Amino acid sequence: MPRGQLRIYLGAAPGVGKTFTALEEARRRAARGTDVVIGFVETHGRRATAALIGGLETVPRRALEHRGAVVEEFDVDAVLRRAPAVALVDELAHTNAPGSRNEKRWQDVDELLDAGIDVISTVNVQHLESLSDVVAEITGVPQRETVPDEVVRRADQVELADITPEALRRRMIHGNVYPPEKVDAALSNYFRLGNLTALREIALLWLADKVEDQLEQYREAQHITKVWESKERVVVALSGGDEGDTLIRRAARIAARSGGADLRAVHVASGDGLTSATSARNLARQRNLVEALGGSYHQVVGDSIPDALLEFARGANATQLVLGASRRGRFAQAISRGVGVTTTARSGKIDVHLVSHERVASVKRSRTGRYLIGAARRRLGIGLAFLGIPALVVVLIPFHEELSLTTMILIVLTAVMALTLTGGMWPALLGALIGFFLLNYFFATPYYELKIHDQEQLIALVIFVALALGGAAVVNLSAARARLAARASAEAQTLATLAGNVLRGGNRLDDLLEQLRETFGLASVTLLERAQPGAGPDERRDPKAWRVVAHAGAACGSPGAAENDLPIDDDLAMALRGHTLEAADRRIAQAFAMHAAAALERERLERQAATVQRLTDADKLRTALLAAVSHDLRTPLASARVAVSSLKSTGELFSAAEREELLDSAEQSLARLTGLVDNLLDMSRLQAGVLGADPVPIALDEAVPWALDEIGDAAADVSLDVRPDLPEVLADPGLLQRILVNVIANALRYSPGGEPPRVTAGIHGGAVELRVVDRGPGVPDEDRETMFRPFQRLGDRDNTTGVGLGLALSRGLAEAMGGSLTAEATPGGGLTMVLALRVAASDGEGAE
Repeated sequence: MPRGQLRIYLGAAPGVGKTFTALEEARRRAARGTDVVIGFVETHGRRATAALIGGLETVPRRALEHRGAVVEEFDVDAVLRRAPAVALVDELAHTNAPGSRNEKRWQDVDELLDAGIDVISTVNVQHLESLSDVVAEITGVPQRETVPDEVVRRADQVELADITPEALRRRMIHGNVYPPEKVDAALSNYFRLGNLTALREIALLWLADKVEDQLEQYREAQHITKVWESKERVVVALSGGDEGDTLIRRAARIAARSGGADLRAVHVASGDGLTSATSARNLARQRNLVEALGGSYHQVVGDSIPDALLEFARGANATQLVLGASRRGRFAQAISRGVGVTTTARSGKIDVHLVSHERVASVKRSRTGRYLIGAARRRLGIGLAFLGIPALVVVLIPFHEELSLTTMILIVLTAVMALTLTGGMWPALLGALIGFFLLNYFFATPYYELKIHDQEQLIALVIFVALALGGAAVVNLSAARARLAARASAEAQTLATLAGNVLRGGNRLDDLLEQLRETFGLASVTLLERAQPGAGPDERRDPKAWRVVAHAGAACGSPGAAENDLPIDDDLAMALRGHTLEAADRRIAQAFAMHAAAALERERLERQAATVQRLTDADKLRTALLAAVSHDLRTPLASARVAVSSLKSTGELFSAAEREELLDSAEQSLARLTGLVDNLLDMSRLQAGVLGADPVPIALDEAVPWALDEIGDAAADVSLDVRPDLPEVLADPGLLQRILVNVIANALRYSPGGEPPRVTAGIHGGAVELRVVDRGPGVPDEDRETMFRPFQRLGDRDNTTGVGLGLALSRGLAEAMGGSLTAEATPGGGLTMVLALRVAASDGEGAE
């Protein structure tokens, strides 16, 4: 019996219309005469969805007892007995109740497919096993019910039930997804606009990957190797040079402009597998850059770079290839077209971008090498000396009667000068000697003998050799000076960069040491400081006499233990390990060392400045506290004093009711005074960093009612929606209660009559968020952070409501417990205070 066909409707979030669309498909098939039954559909109370069930046969569910309650589950046995052509089974990721035939519903669906029954099902992207943690990180709602990705990937058809986030939120507001009492909480938590946008993107990308897999399987099955431009894929070729960073960023921009194309970087390694240290470091850095930009890094081995690049690009079905433009000279291009030109000529349908760049990968010459001209040029020069000069003489032999010896010498001398420019000193010397003997043998009298009878001819040949050697010496000297000039330019550029960093205050110490290590290919760089200032030079090898300040690579215990010991001042030194630096390199390294000392001093000064700033802030706070005490505390003190004085001096003149009123006034004034003093003291402790917090696991459904009780009758109408199944949070009980009292009391103060504040809680971004929502006048965006500054009372016009420490203190207490307190605009008007606290134990329900 052939296996049944599985069709899945994938949704980005609950309410996008998966079940509705699946029912429409079932009704279409039934209208065509197909035998369709409903195995299981969950309407979630949505009237439009329930209306589509009418007219379709529904298989009765199986009733199971679980934890003292009766639950209804999908009856796979009943559907197998019924044996329809198509069965609609909703919620593929559902976990069956204990006692069911299978643990998961997708296993039930597998049985139907094995029986030859076609199945229509639904699943949300948050229930895919590979994406459940990603979705939980975005929405703050962990998923207990998941389905393996492979189950969905092997479906015959996967269709996206898509709707824009704005439309989904409107659908929720109209009551088409959740009951009205749940809409506000859902819109403020799981169904935020940013959450829905991210979930929609995840769903689209996952489905695009499945389509791409199907395309690759088809191409492989049909043995198709030519490029199909079904999706833009950009490949960037890396040589290991510094220009790779520029190429990667340009390729990323090309990929972005192509609608989010795939980005892949490839490095072609030589067949011997050898890579220079500089190239290895560059490739490691560039690999991180590629992955940070959302691409992937690959390395292939090949003797022909163009062939290897094109083979990789065609295998990846790439549409665009990014290469660095060649900076070789015209002579080198005349000998070989180069990688870029060759690759472009053979690329076929792949578009090749030759990107210009300022930095060109170059082979680093040996610091201890004897030769100023490369080995390849020397070998070419020697070959031309052995073959070119004799060939030139052979060509001139028929003309020895028409041309004089002097003319022959000038022609050969020109060839030797060209040889000098190609190979340098030694090929020129060899060419001059070969030319001397050949000219003597063929063109000096007597002919065909190594003898010279004419003194003038001898002088001419000697001058020829002298000119050849002189020309070679000039070329060699020019190459040496060019190298020195290039080195001096590099040193000057490095020193200029260091000087600029000093003036701008740039470069962290660790980054500077890492830059020095990479510049000279060292194993480690260590900045050391004497443990006891003023010790003698004999202790440079004693690790106990030094302490490590900063290092790049493995730290070295003392300056004398390294190959390079660079003293900076009496108490600072830099140890460089890896290889011994030449004198010229030591000069640059010494400049780095001096800059490192300046960076160290700057960091220490910055820490001192931060300490001074804290002291300055504390002084400002003390000044503000004195101002507050002198003004805002005067009223409660005066009220209490008047009440007590009146009772003491003329107590017998007052009635019992009047005495009670005076006592209440004194009690209220003293209570207010106590609260103000407590806030002032706690704010002072926060600023000084000495307020202690002892976070312990606390259940919010217990903590919030305590705060409401403390507020009293004013909080009787506060709407509370804090689920008991929320995970516990880490908080100090006393500090948490003070935060809640301050924030809820503030919301009560500004809430209009008939619209009391609402307190809700949920999980978002790995933390539990408690939201205090009011419908008051709200606060402008530019003033929301001002609310949390000490001694601020936005909108207040009197001085009888406190010193403006409530929200500032509440935020400080929240941060002391490892949480945060922020303000948001309430949809429709008002202010929402969001208290985020760390989760003590992960738990929670999925958002479905």
